[in-house]
Amino acid sequence: MENSHLKRINELAAKAKAEGLTPEEEAERRVLREAYLKEFRAGVKGILDNTKVQLPDGTKKDLSSFKKK
Repeated sequence: MENSHLKRINELAAKAKAEGLTPEEEAERRVLREAYLKEFRAGVKGILDNTKVQLPDGTKKDLSSFKKK
């Protein structure tokens, strides 16, 4: 996510605390937050998909092999 988007999210959060937001600003904040969360979740998923767990016998398994059924 671009730094300008994060800056705008923070600006809207500060304004919401100080004086409140217009309906247009609330909609903008919602869209920006959803985009941020989508990108954040994708990044975490990418990290977890590439994580390996070393078992006591020394073998390494993908974290995905430990999923609950």
